[in-house]
Amino acid sequence: MPASSNEQTPGLVERLHARIRQDGPISFREWMQAALYDDQDGYYCRPDRIPQGRAGDYRTAPETSPLFAATFAWYFSKLFAELFSELGSPPAWTIFEAGAGGGEFAYGVLNSLRAKYPDVFSATSYVIDEVSPATRRRAAERLSEFADRLTFQRLIEIEHAANAGVCFSNELIDAFPVHRVIMRDGRLSELCVGLKQDDFAWVERDPEQGVADYCRRVDLRLSEGQIAEINLEAEEFISRAAGLFERGFLITVDYGAERTELLESPDRFAGTLRAFHRHHLIDNVLATPGEQDLTTTVDWTQIKEAGASAGLRTIRLERLDHFLLSEGLAGLLGEMLTQTQDQVEALRLSTSAREMIMPHGLAASFQVLVQEKGPR
Repeated sequence: MPASSNEQTPGLVERLHARIRQDGPISFREWMQAALYDDQDGYYCRPDRIPQGRAGDYRTAPETSPLFAATFAWYFSKLFAELFSELGSPPAWTIFEAGAGGGEFAYGVLNSLRAKYPDVFSATSYVIDEVSPATRRRAAERLSEFADRLTFQRLIEIEHAANAGVCFSNELIDAFPVHRVIMRDGRLSELCVGLKQDDFAWVERDPEQGVADYCRRVDLRLSEGQIAEINLEAEEFISRAAGLFERGFLITVDYGAERTELLESPDRFAGTLRAFHRHHLIDNVLATPGEQDLTTTVDWTQIKEAGASAGLRTIRLERLDHFLLSEGLAGLLGEMLTQTQDQVEALRLSTSAREMIMPHGLAASFQVLVQEKGPR
């Protein structure tokens, strides 16, 4: 008989419970994938949730200050000039943005290029990869005035590489689902998710083959009881992004550390997995899948190694605040302040700039990795 119209589709917790009861414990990667990206109830896919901003669970640089996108627009224009010179005046290039959210960064970049670098703007196509249908709709509305040069497409679906381009992501890799491993009695075990009565609980088992292969490849060495995250999806993303263009740059903004620092820091002995809700750190990461943000610290050593395997050269890795200052944020702030007559807006610009350049501001916690493809 068909389901009654009064029956509700089981929620994410109920569906995960049923899956584990039927099939046994699942990898944390599978659990985190569902918690963040389930089509119906995943944290990033729920149509009723706006995770960013004061009412959400975290802040990002693009929505904190327009200077973030404006500075990157300047940087993109320099990269375009370099490609223009090397490739003999290419007629067009493509900016790919992965995990674009509501389009704040895309709008800031396209608006800045149109106003200050019209030659670059006229040659630019912009491709947005965003997993959430609701978020894509918000981005399309925000970017409606740029519809003639904007495409929404998953990067994995792009078959033909552009001649030249840039692939940009901001706080994307830290949200990829990860495996977790722990050293137990001198052997690596994988931390999976099972059930203890009606609560999610950690269960240990032998690592999946791909996880074991990665640990051997990087010669992962943990102390007894130490936990580490294995982000296999990060390597897949870097390889895919490197294939988007024949000549160009992959720019990754995120918070991370080199592998040795991640493994040797006493503060990270239990790994770097964290959960956030309403800007507060949550102790139990398994408590409410779909209701809280989950994130891990990026292993920059891994990202550089993956880039090298995909034909990329690392040309720059530095703190985000240092990058923004070196690329002229202070000068852009001065220009914006002279162009506004609104004192409230001027104060807002100055305040947001401090988050981008002060030693204890938002940007100081992030890094920028620039990798290049093609001859130099």
